Amino acid sequence: MIKIDSYEYYYNPEDGKYYIRKKNNAHPLKKVKDKLNKPKDKKNKGNRSEDSTNKVNKSLDKVNTANETNKSRDKVNTANETNKLYDKANAMNETNKSYDKADAVNETNKVDITDYPLYKMSIKNNHKHPIKVSIVMPTYNKYHQTSLSLYGLSKQTFPHAEYEVILVDDASSDNTSNILKEVDVPFKFKYIQMKQNKGRSSVRNIGINHAEGDLLIFLDGEMLAPPAFIENHYKHHVHESNLVVTGAMHYEGVYTFIMPDYNEDQVAHLKELVGRDPEYRRLYENYEQTKQHSNVPCPLVTKEDIDTNRFQRLSFPNRYFLNSGLKHFGERLEGFTLPYIAFLSGNVSVRKANLKKSGLFDETFVGYGAEDWELGYRLYKNGVQFVLDPSTVAYHQEHGISKRKVKEQWGNHYRFVNKHPHIDVLILSLEWKELPFMHIHQTLVEYNELEERFPDEYNELKHAFCTMLFRIIEYLNNGQPVTKLYDLPEGSEERIKIHQQFETLRPRGFDYLASSFEQIYYL
Repeated sequence: MIKIDSYEYYYNPEDGKYYIRKKNNAHPLKKVKDKLNKPKDKKNKGNRSEDSTNKVNKSLDKVNTANETNKSRDKVNTANETNKLYDKANAMNETNKSYDKADAVNETNKVDITDYPLYKMSIKNNHKHPIKVSIVMPTYNKYHQTSLSLYGLSKQTFPHAEYEVILVDDASSDNTSNILKEVDVPFKFKYIQMKQNKGRSSVRNIGINHAEGDLLIFLDGEMLAPPAFIENHYKHHVHESNLVVTGAMHYEGVYTFIMPDYNEDQVAHLKELVGRDPEYRRLYENYEQTKQHSNVPCPLVTKEDIDTNRFQRLSFPNRYFLNSGLKHFGERLEGFTLPYIAFLSGNVSVRKANLKKSGLFDETFVGYGAEDWELGYRLYKNGVQFVLDPSTVAYHQEHGISKRKVKEQWGNHYRFVNKHPHIDVLILSLEWKELPFMHIHQTLVEYNELEERFPDEYNELKHAFCTMLFRIIEYLNNGQPVTKLYDLPEGSEERIKIHQQFETLRPRGFDYLASSFEQIYYL
């Protein structure tokens, strides 16, 4: 079926006939051409018609050429505009990349600062990734050693985004405050600068309060941690929630600097160690020649030495606790009556939940010593299991020993026995007599057995023993001579009873208790 509207008549001037053709509505110029093809004068035929047609065709060709040219120009212009847009986009992308790079740098270098009444806290790398482990490091005037310690912590195998280091500067007067600007660390770093010196217990508690991790590692600011240090602590706590893990019993010391305040023993020891390495020996000899002109630390160990473990040539073991008896009880100190002494805050880990249960560090302990044992004792009484692991060892960077420390130590020990005047705390006084921990442990075992087997006997001897143990620390704290700890008049009833009771100890198998009692009773 033909659609009539789609066809039209047209006149052909060459033969003078009309024909039917399909309408062409594609382009308006076609209509113009058809209109021009119609003769104005019917008399004009032949060549004149051809001329008109040719002229029309030429005009159309010009029009078409112009249109094609314009189209080409339009394409060119469109292409140019498009290219301009691409150029703008590319320029914007490059700008954004620059901004992104700048933002990345700014994010890395950005430091969030919060000012508190007692301290100011600055946070570097303040990301939002969940923290699993928080390392709390107190420091005071240990700028050189602490800088190396932070470098060691930046080389850990534990994922950097999952641990943080909280350095609590207890109002140092050296260059410690420069550390924040100087260190380039991959972990979240919190630098807390105290406005006045508060002591070890207080600054550790501040660190605990700002810790995000469920697991806390207490590490002194001068401790140099090997790469697997955090990982080896953490693995113990993954499947058990009631642990204290320590590497401090496997103490390693290292001389990373020549310190002007080393004592004679330290100097002699260092001279022996530098002989292991020609370069270290050369550095030491240079220092010896110029030391009278310098009162600042002389570096021995570099960051490259830490990377290559070369620093270990200047290290040495100190197995005081192990050699004093603890090695007999194995990694978990099974059966040991004084496990809390393994809580040495220079290198120990515990879950934050255990601290919340037992309490934080007692801030009445100021200065050096016993504040960690006191907290360890509370953890022990709450049923925490103590673990000794040599793979969690860290290297203590040796420094000068202050004469103040001895007095501070006895002062804090005195606070300890005052707070917990129980036999399993008082018994530590025997350490002053340089008795090994194995002997102290056995003495306590026998004392407890004496209480159990003879609850109504030996009352005078037991009272005298506990009193003497307390007075040892009391006298040391007061600077008194440790003598005549339980001085009774000759012939007094109590004195006679004590002597009679003492005479029966060894025959009944209480040899360690008899030995310990004897050593302090006759002082």
